Amino acid sequence: MSRNYKIRDQSKLYFVSYATVNWIDVLIRPVYKDIVVESLKYCIENKGLEIYTWCIMTSHVHLIIGSRQDKIEYILRDHKRHTSKEITKAISDNPQESRREWILWMLEGAGKKNSNNETYQFWQQNNNPIELSTNKMMDQKLDYIHQNPVKEGFCWEPQEYKYSSAIDYAGGKGLLPILFIE
Repeated sequence: MSRNYKIRDQSKLYFVSYATVNWIDVLIRPVYKDIVVESLKYCIENKGLEIYTWCIMTSHVHLIIGSRQDKIEYILRDHKRHTSKEITKAISDNPQESRREWILWMLEGAGKKNSNNETYQFWQQNNNPIELSTNKMMDQKLDYIHQNPVKEGFCWEPQEYKYSSAIDYAGGKGLLPILFIE
């Protein structure tokens, strides 16, 4: 792994992105995205995660985060482990999931390639953390995250997308408690 993608200073803010294996569009249903949201809430309340900006797309998640308690990499590890198990179970148990067999087959195939897995692998292993050392970098990543659903055609304005902090930055109340980048 490149030295550019390591969390060196726990007191800094980081832009992180993590994706499903093979970039599978699994997070298309609210039930799966809600698992990610609930896990992030848990990490905020119990592990000291600080979220400044976030967005859940169909195959990946973007965050600007910090921590006041646990190490960021440990929080992400636990969050990804938990959501991996819960989303995989939700897919398996969902009789309305038209792609259930295919998704589970893909996750199982990825899991077999990695000895760290028991059966399935849901998330790619990397988080690509980038330390946000300047205001310009923070603004750039904040804008990138909030514009992602607009660029994908999910909404006309960033604040219209439910699974994002853009509504908070527009003066509303989103799904997660956030801290603002000033």
